[in-house]
Amino acid sequence: MAEDLKKIRNIGIMAHIDAGKTTVTERVLYYSGKTYKMGEVHDGTAVMDYLPEEQARGITITAAATTLPWKDHTINLIDTPGHVDFTAEVERSLRVLDGAVMVFCGVGGVEAQSETVWRQANRYHVPRICFVNKLDRVGADFDRVVQQMFSMLEANPVVLQLPLGQDAGFVGVIDLLSMQAMVFDEKKLGASFELTDIPADLLDKARRLQHDLLEKVAEADEQLMHLYVHDHHIPADILAAAIRRATIACAIQPVLCGSALKYKGIQPLLDAVNAYLPAPVDLPPVQGYHPKHHDKILSRPPDPKAPLAALVFKIQADTHGDLYFLRIYSGTLKIGSRLYNPLRDKREIVSRIWRMHAGQRLLLDQAQAGDICAVVGLRHSLTGDTLADQKAPIVLEKIEFPETVISMSVEPVASADRARLGQALALLAREDPTFTYHYDQQTSQTIMSGMGELHLQVLHRKLREDLKVPVRVGNPLVAYRETITAAAEAEARFVRQTGGRGQFAVVTLRVEPFQHQHPDEQVVFESSIKGGVISAQYIPAVRQGVLDARTSGPLGDFPVSDVKVTLLDGKEHEVDSSPVAFEMAAAKAFIDALSKAKPALLEPIMSLQVVVPDTYFGVVQADLNSRRAMITHTEIRGRTRIIDAQVPLANMFGYATAIRGLTQGRATYTMEPLAYRIMPQALARDILELSY
Repeated sequence: MAEDLKKIRNIGIMAHIDAGKTTVTERVLYYSGKTYKMGEVHDGTAVMDYLPEEQARGITITAAATTLPWKDHTINLIDTPGHVDFTAEVERSLRVLDGAVMVFCGVGGVEAQSETVWRQANRYHVPRICFVNKLDRVGADFDRVVQQMFSMLEANPVVLQLPLGQDAGFVGVIDLLSMQAMVFDEKKLGASFELTDIPADLLDKARRLQHDLLEKVAEADEQLMHLYVHDHHIPADILAAAIRRATIACAIQPVLCGSALKYKGIQPLLDAVNAYLPAPVDLPPVQGYHPKHHDKILSRPPDPKAPLAALVFKIQADTHGDLYFLRIYSGTLKIGSRLYNPLRDKREIVSRIWRMHAGQRLLLDQAQAGDICAVVGLRHSLTGDTLADQKAPIVLEKIEFPETVISMSVEPVASADRARLGQALALLAREDPTFTYHYDQQTSQTIMSGMGELHLQVLHRKLREDLKVPVRVGNPLVAYRETITAAAEAEARFVRQTGGRGQFAVVTLRVEPFQHQHPDEQVVFESSIKGGVISAQYIPAVRQGVLDARTSGPLGDFPVSDVKVTLLDGKEHEVDSSPVAFEMAAAKAFIDALSKAKPALLEPIMSLQVVVPDTYFGVVQADLNSRRAMITHTEIRGRTRIIDAQVPLANMFGYATAIRGLTQGRATYTMEPLAYRIMPQALARDILELSY
């Protein structure tokens, strides 16, 4: 394995569900020599889909990591899920990766989850290359997919390859840098290919696209632009270097093509990973802040000799001790290393270091800057935490996860298993940041929440089969919220007189509607106190009282969202006032103000995309209308209709079964959380009556 940092690539493979992402990964493992036999998703033998649930469903549920060699380079690769219910796996993978390969279906093109993953990659500024897959299938259209990247993703795709043939006649690719055709030998499983001249009927198109390639890269790279405008000859190696610089700057996205299932185009894709995606040293030093001075920005270079800085991006329960997946940004990690977690103010010791290959592992003596590895022995760390050298502490940017939108009750079959259920739920919550649970005092039930029906089904199976806790679950429930539609003010007093020191606090708050921009800031607090009528030491207590009270609104004990709270006035007593008194007064003032501010119920709205044969368009559209869906866009692709809609989650339970029945199993759909919106009053009344 190459230890030179310039020859390390930390990449993820991402796509919409069923674009062929895991098949691409299986071919990569085979051609790199990492496996001697190709696994197939449809046979349940894919190496990276190693969980029984993944093999049974034929989908990726958890991000699997592996390390493989390719032409003197070391590629740390993460295969991520395509299903939106497991978007947290994509989110945390993107946070620690240096580059990504986006896989698109040659028939389906840019689909709903393609857009979601692309936006996630944009947020983390991850350079990426694109691979248009499944070009052997009837209806595949390479040019249309490239156009969709431009129009739907607002990307800057730069075509490096053209398909050679189409549908069943697809035999290889045309490389626009070398201007040669590559014909893959299917009998040898694509392990060898022949370089030939470009067929005459494709030569003009290849020359035109090569000119477009030069023009686009020159626009994104000053060094190439100088050669281009002066009509200098541009050798292939100079052009490749310019493509690399522009890709790393996220100015362009190189586009390659092939068919993973038919063994075509994978080796050039691996070459492109080495050639165009960044090594750890190509990116700026990772930044963070000092744990005791949040305004003090620190950075760590990708240097094995620098102080250690690593991010915990995934925790996986294991019978021999939980596995903590780390991305090491700087320094060197050794067995027995004593680390510091500045967020928890805890010391940690690493007892084992593993290099992962899906469900298998290889013991290492050490790992260093640029590596992705798993360790055993940590006790206090959670996903998103930083591990650092105690003498040089740093806190790296944490990972943001979407909010849960669906819940269901869970209880043990036997009351004797109640303690085991609590332990099992805690374990699942430690593994999965998009899973939460709580005990409902009113119903005396434990409620678990997740990202969708499939997510909860998988968690239920884990409890029952992996963790051996027999449980009963209720029907899925929507995670409603409360908000306000007007501004209001309220004053609350908390006064207690006992034999000794009493309690005294008076707080006046104003609440008003406010659209939150961040998952952690559903209720925004600010103080407009002037003249010291409340001491500065009590203002954090007022804020805490508000945040504690937001978990249960005035309508139906649902969490409160999209509210701005301003502390206007108050009173304190020089002896009897305390932080606790101000917390209690603030909580009461907050609830009183909400009650006056025309509260309303918020419901989760989903972004839905249905792909349906044209003959069933009418019945699917009518069914969506009956579910309160708002159809935002329809598109015709051959004999297929693409329907984009926004629909309340409450109306979508059991949709998988319903759409199969309506279309004889010929339609597919994807759904992801979009926003929370105010629910119609009549429907809200029904929900609130049921909640009591």
